[in-house]
Amino acid sequence: MLKTVAATALALSAVLTAPAANAVADVPDFVTIDVVTVNGSGCPAGTAAVAAADDRTAFTVTYSQYLAQAGQGSGPTDFRKNCQLNIKVSYPQGFTFGIAQADYRGFAHLQQGATGTEKGSYYFQGMSQGSSRTHNFSGPKSDNWQATDRAQVSEIVYAPCGEVRNLNINTELRVNAGTASKANSFMTMDSTDSSVSTKYQFSWKRC
Repeated sequence: MLKTVAATALALSAVLTAPAANAVADVPDFVTIDVVTVNGSGCPAGTAAVAAADDRTAFTVTYSQYLAQAGQGSGPTDFRKNCQLNIKVSYPQGFTFGIAQADYRGFAHLQQGATGTEKGSYYFQGMSQGSSRTHNFSGPKSDNWQATDRAQVSEIVYAPCGEVRNLNINTELRVNAGTASKANSFMTMDSTDSSVSTKYQFSWKRC
């Protein structure tokens, strides 16, 4: 199930199927994922898409124009790109959820002396408590990169039981040219031959 996400208030709805016989324990019978808004310099309208997993434990975001660059040929604001997703997750009463793990992939071309950063932040609307993870990369590097944000059970922030709270996920790429300002360095969350997916894994629990 894959639908292009537009940067409007129109919701993208991914309604999941009934549970299979070997479904994961303590997972709701149905889950609906609505992407309410998507905003940011790394995800212009029509360049991000969402697919929900049939087992109701994950969803994937795919980007096609998420690129940060610095050094020769770059503009003054190109060094930082971000994308914020505002997601409504609907499910039966008696359950709540949090983000247990997020897997990011992309491509990095960093000159000697240049650095790159990927950051993911997660919080529920109206709640001060949240979590974030940062991953740093150093040049020289011209290869695919991968980063995983994994929370311990005690660290997972869950939505309040019995309340509807949208989940906000904000990702960021930064590139610092460092001593390689006369050359171009960049990081992407996409690739030249196919889009790169970012996978978010739910942690469900009963209230």
